[in-house]
Amino acid sequence: MLSACVAQPTQEPTPTISAPFVLKQEENPYAPKLEDLNLKQDGVLLTSLDLSERFDLTPIRAEFHILGSMPSTCSLLRIKINPPNAKYQISIEIYSISPTRICGNVFQQIDTVILLGVYSVGQYTIWVNDGYVGEMVSY
Repeated sequence: MLSACVAQPTQEPTPTISAPFVLKQEENPYAPKLEDLNLKQDGVLLTSLDLSERFDLTPIRAEFHILGSMPSTCSLLRIKINPPNAKYQISIEIYSISPTRICGNVFQQIDTVILLGVYSVGQYTIWVNDGYVGEMVSY
């Protein structure tokens, strides 16, 4: 008889975890271009990768400073920032392309900064050319 007066427990809804995504992509002057498909892709020698937060921006974003070199004076830098995967990993590909013309085999220095975009809430790991670089948190 007493069980009729006690409220039956209700099952709590299972929280759904949404997949991470980019809310706003930043301008990337080194993004791959369609015409790159006909050009030779080369590697780059990365000597320093520095990930830092830009508190002067709203919302706060991560800034990525890249130092290194490309194989020739004609090489063009390409940086492909892939959307985050389900494990909150952001994969960045850094490489160079070379036109078919002959160029001097003198290394060209890389010293550039890229802003990462605005991402959904979560803790992300940053990977460059399959190597771990660091972490960032998006609020």
